[in-house]
Amino acid sequence: MSDFPVNPLVVIGIGSSFAFSGLFYHLYQEKKKELQKLKEIPFFKPDQHLVQVLKASPHKRLQYVAVEGLVLAEGEPLASQYVPRCFGVIQKTAVQEHWKYWNTLTRTWNSRAMNRKETSNCVPFSLVSPGAYINDLYVKVQNPLEASGGYLERVYHKLKHAEEGFVNIVLQGLSGEKPVAMEESEELLRVGSILTGFGEVVLEGGQVMRLQAPQDGRKYILVPSDYKSFMDRHESSASMWKTLTVVTGLTGASVLAGVIYNLVAKQDDRSK
Repeated sequence: MSDFPVNPLVVIGIGSSFAFSGLFYHLYQEKKKELQKLKEIPFFKPDQHLVQVLKASPHKRLQYVAVEGLVLAEGEPLASQYVPRCFGVIQKTAVQEHWKYWNTLTRTWNSRAMNRKETSNCVPFSLVSPGAYINDLYVKVQNPLEASGGYLERVYHKLKHAEEGFVNIVLQGLSGEKPVAMEESEELLRVGSILTGFGEVVLEGGQVMRLQAPQDGRKYILVPSDYKSFMDRHESSASMWKTLTVVTGLTGASVLAGVIYNLVAKQDDRSK
């Protein structure tokens, strides 16, 4: 019989539960701080209220705010290369070749991607207030390619597999390389989509507003959703880490309480 009265696997399980609970609590606190900072950022739409706030601000400038609006091209939008009647203001296309080469050491075919070709196009665009009948007030978005946030939507993706003929197989055997597939994709920031931008807003003249990268070093972000949905996702993320903290902590505490109860019961039996 072992001198240690508790199964080592149980001890490991208890320790793991408390360790994960501590990790999840740390992640919850970090997300909570991030959420609090986001809530402190003023939120606007491209309307008369934003114009009035800018006019009353020093240098007619708001250092860091969130602006939500509909994407509207200033002129001709970009047409999708693959999807009919699909238009955007930012377009990224990529073509990549997938090859296999013969590894003489392992005697196997290994994969690699090569000859990736990317193109990016952008036309000037603005954010207008959703539901506005007259778009006389808008916020121009400056240098959107400098912003982060994953704001592009993939509208096309296709993998074309290479055809294998007799001649190709012979050539592949001689060269030790063979094409596998050609991958094509296209991403767009579509006209009419909802976008929320985080950055600096300045007023030029009397009515022209511009969203740009902040001068104070904070991140310039474009989010492909409305402001409320963006905040709800962060709230859900914080709630998830909080729930995992409670579940793993209670699990560890319950198992530990059960172990202590069994040890005390065995000690009482021995005493009797």
